[in-house]
Amino acid sequence: MVDANDDAKGGGYRRVEILTGPGRRRKWSDEDKARIVAETLEPGAVVAEVARRRQICPQQVFTWRREMHTGSAARLNFVPIVPSTSMPAPEPTAAPVGSSPSVEMELAGAVLRVAPGTDGALLTTVLRAIRASAA
Repeated sequence: MVDANDDAKGGGYRRVEILTGPGRRRKWSDEDKARIVAETLEPGAVVAEVARRRQICPQQVFTWRREMHTGSAARLNFVPIVPSTSMPAPEPTAAPVGSSPSVEMELAGAVLRVAPGTDGALLTTVLRAIRASAA
């Protein structure tokens, strides 16, 4: 950008600015944002230095940190359920009437209540179906 201005004494001067770095608005994936935020959370890390290395404004990194803290940035992935083969499966028992389930989850608009002694394979199938319907 070339900017020609006259100063107060009428002498005039020219100012030339050279802009380096990315010249367009960039789209950052959730994985890239998480990786950059993780760098800033390492012991001894300085947000301004991490931002400078990645050619990002430090305020942008702080915004991503705040979003990830509140959970509004990236959707969480499911944790796979892997049944343990070394421990015997507990015997299914009927829960007393009126008792609350041991685990209750709200996923993709559905409420899933898991009673004690639920089969791991069945639970895995149900969670995969909920994840597929949410995509």
